Order: sequence, then C-alpha cells, then structure tokens
Amino acid sequence: MPAYDKNDINRRMHGALEVLKHDLAGLRTGRASTALLDPIAVEVYGANMPINQVATVSVPEPRTISVQVWDRSNVSAVEKAIRNAGLGINPITDGQMIRLPIPELTEERRKELAKLAGQYAEKARIAVRNVRRDGMDALKTDEKKHEISEDEHKRLGTEVQKMTDDTIKDIDAAAHAKEQEILGK
Repeated sequence: MPAYDKNDINRRMHGALEVLKHDLAGLRTGRASTALLDPIAVEVYGANMPINQVATVSVPEPRTISVQVWDRSNVSAVEKAIRNAGLGINPITDGQMIRLPIPELTEERRKELAKLAGQYAEKARIAVRNVRRDGMDALKTDEKKHEISEDEHKRLGTEVQKMTDDTIKDIDAAAHAKEQEILGK
C-alpha cells in the first residue's frame, strides 16, 4: 500500500485554507457580520452552546447585528456572553431582541486587525508547507519500497508542489482581500 495519498494531501491543504477563512470571518471590519458572533458560547441549560443554537442572528443594517433570543430566560446569559467576548460591542437589550451597533474602527485598530489577518495567513501557509513535507516524505518512502519509480516520484513531487503553490496563492488572496476590507480600501 503506497504511503502517498493525493486526496488526503489535497484535503489537508484545503482544510488549512478553510480554517483561515473561518478565522478571517471572525475579524471585525467595521461592517456587521453574523460570523462575528460565531466563536461566542453562551452558558444556558447547564451547558455552553454556540449563540446560533439559542437565538437567531441577523444583520438588518450594515452596521447592526440583531440577536433574537428564542427563550426569554436566556436573554441575560446571551447578553453577558457578548459583553465578555471582548469584541468591543455594547449590546442593547429590548425584550428578547439584542441589538449590537458596530462602532467605527480607529485607524490604529484597523492596522492591528490587518496585522492579525497577516498572522492568520502565515499560520495557514505553514500548515500547507507541513502537508507538502508529509507528501514529499511519503513519496520518498514509496520510492524506497520500490512501489513507485524515480520518474513517478518526480512527477508526483511536481504535482504536490503545484497543489501547494495553488493553495498558498488562495491563502494570499483571502488574506489580501481581508486586509483591504479592514483598512477600508
């Protein structure tokens, strides 16, 4: 059984890209986005639950997120979780509806967030390079076991490098787009 598995390498590289996209979605840009609340867990019914399992989260206006809590008894727990999340947003409660006005970002905060987006992208690039290394090691192992020829090793090695280059190009594009969005360009 060959150690090299193209589908596994492709899946792991795209996994790193998906993690980056999820991390970038959580960065606040001055525009309202439901993804901003994704990492928040609310303590209700004796358990920590994602906010979208206790309320409907929507964006009625470009600078407002609304959270419609389903169970009236959970409103204060949801509000507390949002306050403690460190997003710099002050929730306004009106019955079972919690409104989150998104404040304008300062220039300094925009630069910090753009830098953070760059750090997320670098983590993703490192993850992709590690997957490439695993793939190249698997090819070397297969060649030593005489499961593939030297030519096959070279051809598949080129294929792994192309997958790596393409994924890193996607990572760079996602990070660049997020940085532009944060900096308001």
